[in-house]
Amino acid sequence: MEIAAFQQLMRDLYLENDKRRGNTATALWLVEEVGELAEAIRRDDRENIREELADCFAWIGALANLYGIDLEEAFKEKYPQSCPTCGRNPCICTD
Repeated sequence: MEIAAFQQLMRDLYLENDKRRGNTATALWLVEEVGELAEAIRRDDRENIREELADCFAWIGALANLYGIDLEEAFKEKYPQSCPTCGRNPCICTD
């Protein structure tokens, strides 16, 4: 699935719910999912890590839709085939 198709799916499925919930509450849901991902990583539970990564990705799509941001376009601008910090591919940053 392409990023645009993923974002459209999230829009079709959840945009009305996300609008009712609002930007701040939707962002807080993302933060909660990131916390669940961190816990799965701490436990080294690969299946749960997989699930939580998908949840985080979905909430990122929800936020992008609420703010009218095209994720694919934003990603390509920020990461134009190279690291935005050192400008290299692969990245040679030390941190």
